[in-house]
Amino acid sequence: MKKHARYALAILFTSCAALAAPKTVRKEKPYGLPRHGMWVYSDLCIHPESGEFGGQRITLQRFAEVDTVIYEYTAGGLSWPVVAGDVNVDPRGKLFYFTVQPADQDEKTISGSFSADGRMLTLEGSYCGEQGPPMQLPLVRDFGAKPKTCKACPPSKAQPHEEEPQPEPKPSPKWEPAPPTQA
Repeated sequence: MKKHARYALAILFTSCAALAAPKTVRKEKPYGLPRHGMWVYSDLCIHPESGEFGGQRITLQRFAEVDTVIYEYTAGGLSWPVVAGDVNVDPRGKLFYFTVQPADQDEKTISGSFSADGRMLTLEGSYCGEQGPPMQLPLVRDFGAKPKTCKACPPSKAQPHEEEPQPEPKPSPKWEPAPPTQA
């Protein structure tokens, strides 16, 4: 009987220890942005020669029903905010695009991707044409901080002078009479 009591006591002790042990549940850290919140990404800077702003600022608001974007860019001085249309953030919060129509310009689509922690928005395209780095807008955390100084674009790499083929002249269009209209 003593043997059975010892086994029962040992089983009881190990089961209580197992129940009292802290449970470690590993939650997978989500990539990109959460479904709800507001984020401001900006690379606004000041040109040292002129003292004018350069860069852009994107404010993303994510609500349960819809995502909205307020886009600001510089064209000499800071532009008026433009409310974007057709805002899309993929369900995982990785990719992002929206369309805007700045004053006196054609509609354009701006797209990019968020870093894994959501602290950087990398837009397609570059600051300095094809040879420059991609546009990266950091998440604004200190709204009272002074803007940084703008960096000048590197000089374009000069290609060795190559004989470019001359495009063939296009034949002039032939005139064709319009079809008769029906009255």
